Amino acid sequence: MSDAPDAADASRPIEVPNDDTLMEKVVGLAKRRGFVFPSAEIYGGFRSTYDYGPIGVLLLRNVKDAWWRAMVQLRDDVVGLDAAILSPPAVWEASGHLRNFTDPLVDCRQCKERFRQDNLPDPTTCPNCGAKDSFTEARQFNLMFKTHAGPIESDAAVAYLRPETAQGMFINFSNVLNASRKKPPFGIAQVGKSFRNEITPGNFVFRTREFEQMEMEYFVPPEEALRWYEYWCRARHDWYVELGIPEAKLRLRAHDPDELSHYSSGTSDVEFLFPWGWGELEGIANRGDYDLTQHATHSGEKLDYFDQATNTRYTPHVIEPAAGATRAMMAFLLAAYDEELVRGEVRTVLRLHPRLAPYKVAVLPLSKKDTLTPVARDVLARLQPHVMCDYDETQAIGRRYRRQDELGTPYCVTIDFDSLEDRAVTIRERDTMAQERVPIEELAEHLRAKLGL
Repeated sequence: MSDAPDAADASRPIEVPNDDTLMEKVVGLAKRRGFVFPSAEIYGGFRSTYDYGPIGVLLLRNVKDAWWRAMVQLRDDVVGLDAAILSPPAVWEASGHLRNFTDPLVDCRQCKERFRQDNLPDPTTCPNCGAKDSFTEARQFNLMFKTHAGPIESDAAVAYLRPETAQGMFINFSNVLNASRKKPPFGIAQVGKSFRNEITPGNFVFRTREFEQMEMEYFVPPEEALRWYEYWCRARHDWYVELGIPEAKLRLRAHDPDELSHYSSGTSDVEFLFPWGWGELEGIANRGDYDLTQHATHSGEKLDYFDQATNTRYTPHVIEPAAGATRAMMAFLLAAYDEELVRGEVRTVLRLHPRLAPYKVAVLPLSKKDTLTPVARDVLARLQPHVMCDYDETQAIGRRYRRQDELGTPYCVTIDFDSLEDRAVTIRERDTMAQERVPIEELAEHLRAKLGL
């Protein structure tokens, strides 16, 4: 379109600082455009819980789908599982969560606020009211949510909401082994909700009490554990880079010996440079045979593998890449956020990887006139079987472009009055704002190629 309101050569970038200003802008955008809403907001909100709106639910699903594609779909040595959220105490007794899954909790006698002792900047000063030496003695606080299954609240009816998805994969090891006919090295992958009664949740969706995990347990012969640990550390770091996070904002940090869990011979975190500093996106742990051994001991069931080729029986060691879906979504949003001047006005754009973008294409008739609507609806129907589309016919076309920029939509397809004659449409690219004319009959395949689908 020759009268398009955008021109790529008329824009210049504005430096976007990696500080609280960026955080405020992304949080504001998230609510305004329907990514994330505070939960129960009409009732004053419920601390540290969030609802994912029409755009956020698509982005979060795309993050999980991209993980599943990389971890399961493109491999022949990993299968999936969807284990129960509720589980009996025996599972958590065997795993050590009932005994060890705790944080040290202190209260300020002055302002009555509670804090994790190990997260205090100064263990003698309350960060809320500034009182000196006002903390109570630390007490251990178990992070699991406890409930009751059935109509009677008794000790026999106690159940727990899972604090991680991993245990469901360990206790199903033999079931999956027999059903899938896999042999080590092989993995079990799972995406699902977990629940932790965090003492100090915060930083938007970074630390919440209800969150989604993307975890995989990779079972290997003991002598191959180190090699696979190093493999998964590299692979998981590279996944974030491939999906658009700059390498300068990522690091792979190995845990110091005093940080390691008692069962781990090596753990590394993929960390992202958030506005407040480095924060964990994913942990990759070499867990040894701890988990299978614990569950075998407590259940009395065998959780080992017999290798017919070598006539040996062994308990596999486990390499565990465990990522937070909601944290990853937040990191992708922060990394994608950009601003630039276009003809004297600030253009906000989310430069999301096409695989993650909530909408891949927006269909925009130039006006609401009856003559354009049938063509626009025909274009939409042609594209919907292939990609997630938005359809918008209100406001000026320039404003609609800006809205799609803020949603991270890679391509806009504009239907104008010339489309009635030449049966072609204008494709406008998000990042460069460049435009090209494409016949409607070729549009779906053209966009699929540009999106890499």
